Amino acid sequence: MKKIIKPALIAGVILFVVSYGGLYLAIQFMPFLFVKYINPMFTSESGRDILFYSHAFVVSLALSWFWERFKVLFKGNFVVRGLEFGLVYSVVALVPVMWITFSSLDITFIMVLSWFFYGLCQAVVAGLVFAKVNP
Repeated sequence: MKKIIKPALIAGVILFVVSYGGLYLAIQFMPFLFVKYINPMFTSESGRDILFYSHAFVVSLALSWFWERFKVLFKGNFVVRGLEFGLVYSVVALVPVMWITFSSLDITFIMVLSWFFYGLCQAVVAGLVFAKVNP
């Protein structure tokens, strides 16, 4: 359990900083992507905001378990292993989720593509952390 929790917490902190820093930069440099978010569909009750902000830790915990279970399949140095981990997760989990999301909600393809890219970046960063902390 220690091999899952410790790397998950480390990755969670790093993902929190990278994710929200990246979001800030994206809004500054590509505001046109965020106009669609001015929609009641994306407005939550303030009591649920903690769920949004804890996302980095939830995904890190899930990815840490996935890493511990399948890390023996990833070969090479930690960069290659981290990249491969992120790509595998993206193909297995993100593509199907983005497919159903795009097909069932009134959102743009660019929005879904940005969510996919965001998830891919999170998975690669987490994979790099896990490959370094829990080889």
